[in-house]
Amino acid sequence: MDEVQIGIVGSGFMGKTHAEAFKNYTIGARVVAITGGQRAPELAKEYGVDYEPTLESLLKRENVDAVVIATPQNVHAQQAIAAAKAGKHILLEKPMAVTIQECKAIRTACEQAGVKLMLAFTQRYRRANIEAKKVIDAGKIGKIKMIRETMIGVNGLSIFPKWQRNSENLGTLLGYGVHSIDRIRWLSGSEVSWVAGHSIYPAGIEAEYSSMAVMGLENNISASLLCDMECPSPGYPNSAFKAWVIGSEGILDIDAYGELKLGIDGKWERLFVQEPIDWVKEGKFSPVRMQSFGDQDQEFINAILQNRLPAISGLDGEKAVEVALAVYQSSTTQSLIKLNDFAK
Repeated sequence: MDEVQIGIVGSGFMGKTHAEAFKNYTIGARVVAITGGQRAPELAKEYGVDYEPTLESLLKRENVDAVVIATPQNVHAQQAIAAAKAGKHILLEKPMAVTIQECKAIRTACEQAGVKLMLAFTQRYRRANIEAKKVIDAGKIGKIKMIRETMIGVNGLSIFPKWQRNSENLGTLLGYGVHSIDRIRWLSGSEVSWVAGHSIYPAGIEAEYSSMAVMGLENNISASLLCDMECPSPGYPNSAFKAWVIGSEGILDIDAYGELKLGIDGKWERLFVQEPIDWVKEGKFSPVRMQSFGDQDQEFINAILQNRLPAISGLDGEKAVEVALAVYQSSTTQSLIKLNDFAK
């Protein structure tokens, strides 16, 4: 195979983001068809590809080698399992699914079909995060002791899609906060052992929009996560994807959309500065924002062409879902949740 032919499932913001990434930020692949959602015909026309009326008709196409699933999380399992059975490789938007059982079923279906499964965790491809990971793995800050993650969005009820409010999609910790959960696992190289958390549901809304959690990880690491998608304007500066990492020999201040700073030997060193995103002229499809999506989608293409496992696995997706669901359970029961027991 010299070129991967892609079908996109979902025509909302993320569906368009992937269409843009494959068209202008990757090599070795092209989108051939789009299905799913009211905007699918328009999106297909915009990118000069075929519109398919149903998922089934898209999966029947012999010229579709792989699919990107960018739909509400409550239908991920159904769609991903169907794609696997049709022999299509899968790039699955986060979160993987809404239950641990669904995550396992997706993984099993892909393994049985012999298709690649990659989870879309773009924070692993933001350059500040990549440089931070290099510093940690090189031992420059010593052994990690603590990680504090902050993910704050302003006025989420007005900017998120309406389906995010539905109870079957559970909430924004699952829908968006899994990025931060995955970053904790990825940076530390450790699994979460237990969580204690509290979640808040806006009045009249069936889904969670604000959660705070404390976590205990393997290797004697502590972590915390503040995930609030309904913060009043103007919000806090540099708080969309912020992390502090405390090591035994040094510290990191990570802003995934800003600066990466290393604190060591009593002084700060600026290691990386991201170019600002021009929201006015270029908007959400600014090359600065699209960089991580292009690099992520290129990894998916490369894994298929090179017949190897993608860098981000189905297990990574399942672990992030597991932690988010454990936070919800902790909030409901007002208790500490041990992940080994919770996952069974």
